[in-house]
Amino acid sequence: MALIVQKYGGTSVGSIERIKAVAERVIESHREGHQMVVVLSAMAGQTDGLIALARELTEDPDPRELDVLMSTGEQVSIALFAMAVKSMGYDARSLLGFQVGIHTDRLYGKARIHEVETRRILEELGKQRIVAVAGFQGLDDHGDITTLGRGGSDTTAVALAAALNADVCEIYTDVDGVYTTDPGVCQKARKMRTISYDEMLEMASLGAKVLEIRSVEFAKKFNVPIHVRSTFTKENGTMVVAETKDMERVAVSGVAYNKNEARVTVKKVPDRPGIACQIFEPVFEAGINVDMIVQNTSEDGITDLTFTVTKADFYKTMKLVSETAKKIGAEKVLGDEDIAKVSIIGVGMRTHAGVAKKMFEVLAGENINIMMISTSEIKISVVIEEKYTELAVRVLHEAFHLDEEPHEDQ
Repeated sequence: MALIVQKYGGTSVGSIERIKAVAERVIESHREGHQMVVVLSAMAGQTDGLIALARELTEDPDPRELDVLMSTGEQVSIALFAMAVKSMGYDARSLLGFQVGIHTDRLYGKARIHEVETRRILEELGKQRIVAVAGFQGLDDHGDITTLGRGGSDTTAVALAAALNADVCEIYTDVDGVYTTDPGVCQKARKMRTISYDEMLEMASLGAKVLEIRSVEFAKKFNVPIHVRSTFTKENGTMVVAETKDMERVAVSGVAYNKNEARVTVKKVPDRPGIACQIFEPVFEAGINVDMIVQNTSEDGITDLTFTVTKADFYKTMKLVSETAKKIGAEKVLGDEDIAKVSIIGVGMRTHAGVAKKMFEVLAGENINIMMISTSEIKISVVIEEKYTELAVRVLHEAFHLDEEPHEDQ
């Protein structure tokens, strides 16, 4: 008998029929003797609908009240699921984040989990019940409802799996696993049998939408195996696990892209100690994540500083940085939303030389100009014009033979 945590996304519970199908699938595992904890997202489109309602009242909804509103979507899902299970002759109990004891900080809309209590869930499991937990939500130290941000139900599921010492965390979605790249862009994309935590972290941070990045961070920290599967088939998906030596045989495991990028350039910045801190301090204080940063070589005490943020944060960033630019005596601030980031990922990069050279040659062969470059041990990212994104993904996927199953001699 195993303790299994399963998560079902919005498309998986998008209708009463689909909720019934999920209930049947969970009951099947329950009948096999497994203890089942099920994390559910809001029904597809419901969260967006709630946000739209709030914005009919005001363009800038109060963050605390917005979290109270958005958390209701998951409440609907778990209640309907529990009703479905009971209608099929089995016992279930639905629990909201505060009832479980999912404790977070107070960063509304992007809260981070600090602690997960297990007493209530274990009590319900001890009564042979299937436990349905609302994803995406928790409570802060004032007892207020918080939400974890987009994809937060993944994080809820993995955090619960870690706290409960579950045997596996199964993430059910509308795709049947993790692919070498987006199948919608490249028809030759291949489903991977396994992927390391580090590779999945990079892919999630670089635009792959299969798993939310914080869920992978939890999994890596607590060594929780994740099985990414489709709600609509019984086929095995992709296991996200700790790195093995076999994984290093392949230099590149996947290609990711992200069109949700914008570039900000501060021209003719005085090059003196503390200037970068002055530029970025108001940006960081506003909760804006900065991605790639490039500073040109100083000439006559002047330099240019370029960095990227998400498109959602672009205008706010431009306003903050423009204000700072005036204070420090920079010439001007330029912005560009017509960019994309394309990346190659693989733990094998640590032991394979020439990967960057090959990537740059392939892009140059298609006359794709590289605006920015960022590297880590297992990733190389480039910023290019957005219109070349799909072409870049396809040619890189082909160049690194990602459509082929890895062989033992690779």
